[in-house]
Amino acid sequence: MNEEPHIGKLIKAELARQGRSVTWLAAQLNYSRQYLYKLFRRKWIYTDLLLKICDLLDYDFFKCFSEWREQRNEISTK
Repeated sequence: MNEEPHIGKLIKAELARQGRSVTWLAAQLNYSRQYLYKLFRRKWIYTDLLLKICDLLDYDFFKCFSEWREQRNEISTK
């Protein structure tokens, strides 16, 4: 079974893929860089913050969880 998505790692990877800096995202969210580095280590974050990050990066992180859930359900029904 696939492992549950780690949202902090997903955000960090997407930020890097887009060539955007941690400083940029921190400024957009009005958070410190240190806070974002802590966020990258988290397996989950509040949905309102995740929605803001989705909008800023134009990436649907919620879809990652939906796809993981569908795969998990498919495996459990076999």
